[in-house]
Amino acid sequence: MRKLLAGLSSCMIMALPLHAQDFQATIQQKATALLPKVIEWRRYIHEHPELSNREVKTAEFVATHLRSLGIEVQTGVAKTGVIGLLKGGKPGPVVALRADMDALPVKERVDLPFKSTVTAEYLGQTVPVMHACGHDSHIAMLLGTAEVLASMKKDIPGTVKFIFQPAEEGPPGNEEGGAALMVKEGVMENPKVDAVFGLHISSAIEIGKIQYKPGPFMASSDWFTIVVKGKPAHGSTPWSSIDPVVTGAEIVNNLQTIVSRSSNLVEAPVVVTVGKFHSGLRNNIIPEEAVLDGTIRTLDSKAQQEVHERIRRIATKTAEAAGATATVTIDTKTLVTFNDSALVTRMVLSLQKAAGAQQVSTMSWMTGSEDFSYYGTKAPAFFFYLGGMPKGGDPKKAPSHHTPDFYIDDSMLDVGVRAFCNIVFDYGAAKKK
Repeated sequence: MRKLLAGLSSCMIMALPLHAQDFQATIQQKATALLPKVIEWRRYIHEHPELSNREVKTAEFVATHLRSLGIEVQTGVAKTGVIGLLKGGKPGPVVALRADMDALPVKERVDLPFKSTVTAEYLGQTVPVMHACGHDSHIAMLLGTAEVLASMKKDIPGTVKFIFQPAEEGPPGNEEGGAALMVKEGVMENPKVDAVFGLHISSAIEIGKIQYKPGPFMASSDWFTIVVKGKPAHGSTPWSSIDPVVTGAEIVNNLQTIVSRSSNLVEAPVVVTVGKFHSGLRNNIIPEEAVLDGTIRTLDSKAQQEVHERIRRIATKTAEAAGATATVTIDTKTLVTFNDSALVTRMVLSLQKAAGAQQVSTMSWMTGSEDFSYYGTKAPAFFFYLGGMPKGGDPKKAPSHHTPDFYIDDSMLDVGVRAFCNIVFDYGAAKKK
């Protein structure tokens, strides 16, 4: 027993009930034995990626395995989502564990035996498809968790709800999807979830390590569109026009002052990025319209609303000064991912048991976003990061998520399996007290 708990301090071990220590040893043994299968699942899914709201084969793969474990399965949730329900042999809370299933329209450059060569249709175009954010590993780890917990069913305090979610990267076009639609369709009810947990692999955190942050953790994500209307003219007579291209360029420049001059960055980060600027068809025609698209990232709702107001004011007033008009639309894609502080304090020990106390640490908030945030509107939530960077790697040189060179080392995915399994048992034990 002491060898199995070598990563924990003696005081932590003493704080655990004897039955929790016994379950930890069993979990570690089972997760280690299952690791080759988890890696095999991850690589199969990596080789067969599917885009958001199109995860049909992935959902079939997940549902088939859950059914083979005797887990109650519901399919077709939020289009292609899968829910598994495992009722433990002892009374206790309902704990939800979530994995996302979708891939991205990215062409893989990493030379792997299981490299993706898949193409699919995206917004009317044929595009390459790649698991460029690690969702393949999330699916595999949650399937491994389901297998371990199913083998320990009689000892589980309460019920485990496995959420395999589509479209975390955002549904295509005007479709609904992702966590928001899963919540809308009742994933957090029947039975009502008491706490929800999720993890994300990171290409810039060393394998075997876990990082987290209590409170606001990941930013909300808003997408904005600014349509500038001017007056067209021949390119040789610009004085006859009200140029939407020049006006749009002024709006882009003026938007930079929201972060540089209007936001209190000591309190929390703010990001305003214009990612698209489209106008015109020919080089000798001043067009009538310019369209700007971008994203907003904030860490609290007050800052979010202030940024929205400033974007609207800057766009409309800049256009007005040029004799043009501007209309602004802002669409919220995700909320702030907020880790319930009390829940984090209670459950960090579960992560330490999975990875070793020295391998678990806090991190700063991130301007990346996660639609896991929607589950936190219905129950206390805890989202954390698991390392996928090879040992000795340089985080600054690690290939970024959402890029063709994205890569993770999958040799320690059992740490994620152990973390989820420990959470289930430890949360149930804590609720009894």
